[in-house]
Amino acid sequence: MELLGLYHYWVFAILLMTGFYAVVAKLNLFKKLIGLSLFQAAVFLLYITMSKVDGGTAPIFSGAADAVFSNPLPQVLILTAIVVGISTTALGLGIVVRIKEEYGSIEEDEIQEIDRR
Repeated sequence: MELLGLYHYWVFAILLMTGFYAVVAKLNLFKKLIGLSLFQAAVFLLYITMSKVDGGTAPIFSGAADAVFSNPLPQVLILTAIVVGISTTALGLGIVVRIKEEYGSIEEDEIQEIDRR
């Protein structure tokens, strides 16, 4: 296997680390949510690229006993994960809006400083 031939794994790794960095290092709650979404997208990309079968066809009854079929389960699971990810992001945004109303800021350090007083 060539190093550059597996470019989708490089893209996955870069997206994953970028999202992880945003979740861990950023103090802005909105940026943390964007990082979480980026992290989720990287995991989706990994699962979708791993489920690809070279020469595979759709698992529709064709009568051929020696046909290679692609498994549709990873795509179905990713569709479910996308719905859960969107719901999580929407809930997170709702919480961030509520925090902004209560504290007047979405910066984590400012919120902690207000809580200390």
